Amino acid sequence: MMKLKRCPGCLKNGFETYCGKCRKKLFDGKNVSHILSFNRPEFNRVKRERSGRLSISGIQIKHSLKLEGKDLKLTERGGEYILKPIPSGQFENLDAVPANEHLTMQIAGQVFKINTASNGIVFFSDGETAYITRRFDVKKDGKRLLQEDFAQIADRSEDANGINYKYDFSYEEIANLMMQYVASYKIEIEKYFKIVLFNFLFSNGDAHLKNFSLYRNDEYGDYLLTPFYDLLNTSIHTPGESELALNLFKDDFMSQDYESTSKYSIEDFKEFGSRIGISQDRTELLINEMKKEQAQVFKLIDSSFLTDELKIKYKKNYEERTVRLKATSNKSVENKPTND
Repeated sequence: MMKLKRCPGCLKNGFETYCGKCRKKLFDGKNVSHILSFNRPEFNRVKRERSGRLSISGIQIKHSLKLEGKDLKLTERGGEYILKPIPSGQFENLDAVPANEHLTMQIAGQVFKINTASNGIVFFSDGETAYITRRFDVKKDGKRLLQEDFAQIADRSEDANGINYKYDFSYEEIANLMMQYVASYKIEIEKYFKIVLFNFLFSNGDAHLKNFSLYRNDEYGDYLLTPFYDLLNTSIHTPGESELALNLFKDDFMSQDYESTSKYSIEDFKEFGSRIGISQDRTELLINEMKKEQAQVFKLIDSSFLTDELKIKYKKNYEERTVRLKATSNKSVENKPTND
């Protein structure tokens, strides 16, 4: 069995497989191995034989798994987990995608206390790395939560809105939809602001409409944000892409910083917070909280499954974005639009 020096769930040092806390979160305490019972060629063969029916929608290849005893098995029905192997394509450093997503999700959950789907690293029996996440929409009795992503909520589809339907929107417009459908908006909107800011800090340029969802709370019948998922530092794979997947604002507003540099800064996020109904004091508090945990972020990066070269790149991207959240010269913003 492949032995590790850190937990492939939380990345805590001194473990040769999942620690007790991660076993509980991922597998309800069962002693599940971090090594799958099948290798990548076997996985590819099963996929071909089943004509792709295992695939879950999305650009990155995803497949359903079910826990049978202590073994994770490929399944067509009743999936409890999603397995993401190394994808293929023309982007850079694709063999690091599982480690990248795992690290980014762990930073969000551990450091910034963002509600994320439980996740970990697994290995095919031939040693290839993959990412696994537990489905939060599956209850213990096997029933599914009523969940809709914001492409569905906004009634946008490729047929109706074109191939870029997931991207031709803004984060402000998502907030407007939340205001319409989420009764506890004042609480949930701060969680939303925090994840948008997180995606900026960690260079996630693919946080599109389908990567934000609401679910129905069975107890009260209201709608809340689901745990967050698909968090990835995309700059490692697609350098030079847009800073955010969507525009921050629904109009052509630009802060003076953005107008002069074409890059977002603290002034843009202050304006964004104001527009979506967060007070100035709370906005500044949330921004400050996201700037002060650099040592803990670096510790997780160093413990991750990224190569040393990519760890350096990951840190550099994060540091550059953090600098832009430092206070500017308090320049006034000209022609600031008023909220309707």
